[in-house]
Amino acid sequence: MALKRILVIDDEDDIREVAQLSLEMVAGWEVFTAASGSEGIAKAESHQPDAILLDVMMPDMDGPATYKQMQLGSATQHIPVILLTAKVQPNDRRRFAELGVKGVIAKPFEPLMLASQVSQLLGWKF
Repeated sequence: MALKRILVIDDEDDIREVAQLSLEMVAGWEVFTAASGSEGIAKAESHQPDAILLDVMMPDMDGPATYKQMQLGSATQHIPVILLTAKVQPNDRRRFAELGVKGVIAKPFEPLMLASQVSQLLGWKF
């Protein structure tokens, strides 16, 4: 499989670090991170990742608002987005699905399973 480039956008340092380490160590992917929605949009535009893992609950610009903003940009609207969230009730999942994201991964996630979850949601071979 070709080297995948993943952007992790999350306001929690620990989550960014664990996600980055697990994706790099387990899948060998190139991972870069952003601590806010606005930083994430800028990095998505400049780095053109193969996928984005996006936290739902963030201050200033939350995940859904960040996603909607990325959908407006021609440089970012094609990038598949997977939401990371602790909100996994059926009504939350329906609302997220209506946004058009590729999927949802529940937090806390299992670090050793994260790469396979991402691959499965995006139809990548792993």
